[in-house]
Amino acid sequence: MIESARQLEHWAGVWQGFGVLGIDTEFVRERTWRADLGLVQVSDGETVWLVDPLKTGSLDPLSELFEQPSLVKIIHAPSEDLDVLLYTTGACPAPLFDTQVACALLGQSLQMGYHNAAEWLFGVAIDKGETRSNWCKRPLRHAQLHYAALDVCLLPLMYRELNARLVNLSRDGWLNEECARQVQQAQTPADPEQAWKRINGNGKLDEASLAVLKSLATWRDLEAEKRNLARGFFIKDAALLELARHKPGNQQALASLGILHPRVLERQAPAIIRIIGKVVRENQKVSPQKMLTPSQRKRLKGMKRLVKKKSEELSIEPALLASKRHLEGLILSSPGEPLPEHFAGWRKEVITDALVALMEEH
Repeated sequence: MIESARQLEHWAGVWQGFGVLGIDTEFVRERTWRADLGLVQVSDGETVWLVDPLKTGSLDPLSELFEQPSLVKIIHAPSEDLDVLLYTTGACPAPLFDTQVACALLGQSLQMGYHNAAEWLFGVAIDKGETRSNWCKRPLRHAQLHYAALDVCLLPLMYRELNARLVNLSRDGWLNEECARQVQQAQTPADPEQAWKRINGNGKLDEASLAVLKSLATWRDLEAEKRNLARGFFIKDAALLELARHKPGNQQALASLGILHPRVLERQAPAIIRIIGKVVRENQKVSPQKMLTPSQRKRLKGMKRLVKKKSEELSIEPALLASKRHLEGLILSSPGEPLPEHFAGWRKEVITDALVALMEEH
């Protein structure tokens, strides 16, 4: 257990001399925009250290550790871990080795969990009973500590086994690209101006309503982040869609819709009415997101068949090469512009060139 700033500083210095280090986090994220970090687990494969951030205070020693280029950081399915660690330490663990993607490159499920990976690689069954514990409540129970230790102790062993298999198949470079892309994505802040595109149902709105939705969704993201509230606990997506459709011009019209919690209505009505009013007065319009035409949908089917055939040859899931969403993005990309990032790197020779050739035939 690491429960003081002095301990953390000492051990972070020791870890810098290691070649690889398994890392995991435990956190709570239900109603908040940002996850509340409850524990950071570190292991070299022989020892597990559990860092209690509620007792150590500043995690600055971890920041320097994460940026150490000679130390490989091993994390399983790291997207949420990268998010919480970047926020709490100011740094992303890199270079990164994602054991989940490594398993996928070896023919396992793209969504394979840590516990299933441990069983596949080593025949070890790990109890998942503490998954939904409150990791910010103290004291932590022995069962929680035991679970947290098990969640990280096998990562260095997984790394050695998986990396050897990837090297044997000449796919280690593929993994390095995927992990570097994950780190880059984690370090790139989400653009609140694009938040409206994530709201299901936006395709049913006209251009004027989309302009309202875009402005409200941008405002909602900025406010939710400032207040550290999950989007849905501030204002739900369905409410934003209704506001965009009806465009209430005053508080009475807004209240009559019956879509906002009374407390939200009381506090946010002036801002909502102001945003809608501005969009309407300026006659703003937003073009709908591009949709596939019937001929493009036929092309998509052929591309999916090609991806499936290639994935069978490689013994990997088709989605690892290109999901339906990725293929749609490729079809809708503008001529003369660079291809979507997903299709660069190792995929170019493996699948991209064949997909582009297929597109050019039509």
